[in-house]
Amino acid sequence: MGLTIDLAAIAANWRALAARAPGARPGAVVKADAYGLGAARVAPALYAAGARDFFVAQAGEGRAIRPLLGADARIFVLSGHMPGQDLTGLVPVLNSPEQFFRDRALRPRGAFGIQLDSGMNRLGFEPAEWAAVRAEALAAPTGEGTGPALVMSHLMCADEPDHPANAAQLAAFRSMTEGVAAPRSLSATGGILLGPDYHFDVTRPGIGLYGAEPFTDARPVVRLALEVIQTRWVEPGEAVGYGCTWTAPRRSRIATVSAGYADGLLRSLTGKDVRLWAGARFAPIVGRVSMDLITADVTDLPEVPAELEILNDRQGVDALAAKAGTIGYEILTSLGARYARRWVGEGA
Repeated sequence: MGLTIDLAAIAANWRALAARAPGARPGAVVKADAYGLGAARVAPALYAAGARDFFVAQAGEGRAIRPLLGADARIFVLSGHMPGQDLTGLVPVLNSPEQFFRDRALRPRGAFGIQLDSGMNRLGFEPAEWAAVRAEALAAPTGEGTGPALVMSHLMCADEPDHPANAAQLAAFRSMTEGVAAPRSLSATGGILLGPDYHFDVTRPGIGLYGAEPFTDARPVVRLALEVIQTRWVEPGEAVGYGCTWTAPRRSRIATVSAGYADGLLRSLTGKDVRLWAGARFAPIVGRVSMDLITADVTDLPEVPAELEILNDRQGVDALAAKAGTIGYEILTSLGARYARRWVGEGA
């Protein structure tokens, strides 16, 4: 089984999102191993495309890609300054007074970012906390890679353009950052698509780089083919898979493929009209998705190929996610380590 990742498509999506916010410096979110697609390949490809600001969730993720990028690349750690972490060459995004004072003890170690809570109530300084440290934070020296490199917040409903929380958070962020000279950032992919009021100085595209909603104009990035282990004929009334959830309505040829929920193909896909593709023809999944195996009814295929695709241009990550009752983020980040990954395009 093989997972093909198109680095050229990722770079093209980055350029397209950058063009949506022409007044901002476009960054790139490569946390969670570039959403499961391999940060060691994706981050250098984005650097080659022109990205210079990268965002990871944890310091270890940043350390892994630091040697792969040029000295002019900045790697922001969204979890901030946690005790005992090595932040050499990284920019912690400080989220609380505790992190601010912990980081202060090491200055002028390097640059830092600030995250403000504009209403999501997850990470960031609340207004009163920010008011208490704002003067000191913004007075820190900014030369030679020290001091405040970014002041940011995060939208909680950006994928719903008409949600009133967007305007409320925008107003809160503007109020908390009035007079701030450091670069400001509010928008990930969804925020970029909300329009120029949300763009500020730096954008942080993430899921849109990897071909998923809400960036519906994105180029597809992944193709996942599953090896056919065995085929068999079953007679009418015979059951297939755990729990006897599917019985053959006719004499049927069943293919068993090598993947399951241990590989990120969720058990909730059972019975949801999921298709495995052989070129332009498809075979429906039948029976339960199990840990390592999926079964499909290939009776109507003129021949059974060595591999059947579950992710491609016809059935993308969002379509698969919708059938599983989840989101494209979970499908991408759950794709298992057992897949043989192949990168194509720029930087491959």
